[in-house]
Amino acid sequence: MSVKACAELVQRGDPDRFLAAMAAPVGARRVLFPLYAFNLEVARAPWASAEPLIVEMRLQWWRDALDEIAEGRPVRRHEVSLPLAEVLDAEGARLLDRLVAARRMDVEVQPFAEMAAFDRYLDETGGTLAWVAARALGASGERAVRDVAWAGALANYLLGVPQLALHGRVPLPPGADLTSMAEKGLERLQRGRRDQEATARPALLAAWQAEGVLRKAWKDPEAVERGALKASEFRRRLRLMWAAATGRV
Repeated sequence: MSVKACAELVQRGDPDRFLAAMAAPVGARRVLFPLYAFNLEVARAPWASAEPLIVEMRLQWWRDALDEIAEGRPVRRHEVSLPLAEVLDAEGARLLDRLVAARRMDVEVQPFAEMAAFDRYLDETGGTLAWVAARALGASGERAVRDVAWAGALANYLLGVPQLALHGRVPLPPGADLTSMAEKGLERLQRGRRDQEATARPALLAAWQAEGVLRKAWKDPEAVERGALKASEFRRRLRLMWAAATGRV
């Protein structure tokens, strides 16, 4: 039960976050990999079965594990839960419970009836994950972290829209204006950058693609459905190297 096992899980299942974690200082990776492995396990749960009850049981398993961490009780053995317990305090565990609860939305064919629900989902998933990581690394500016992470979560979600549609989902709220959504993401990204703490930067490297993806969506909203938002591999790697070197995502 090790950080290395968590890193291997993330490398296989969430390669972009793996690259972001590897671009962070070595000491920060001991925090990031267990959190990212946890996020991967929870994100997979709604897709593991067509039976809502089974999905609920999988998500509840993680909620129970977080309760054990929060209450200082022995934590159930799992290749992710034990390393996770080493980096979380009670507050961090309680925050992550909100992330697990938000993932219930992924079961729904049309999960968001309005934009406000979509905004909350991005904040409770991507925003909470980044804030828990940044807080564990010593950061205190929650709003700036959540702003950057919200933009990153929006970019990642837009990248996934074509695949969600293929699985029969209606991924966006009725009447969603992609130009306005991308513009809001860029505004939050800029605001978060202004107030960003150095201690939070390793946790925010996961948003390294946000600006490029959101600018493309803002200029060409139809690129979202076409699956044409992602940059070339060379440009993506170059952007991550720049973010790691400058601390600016």
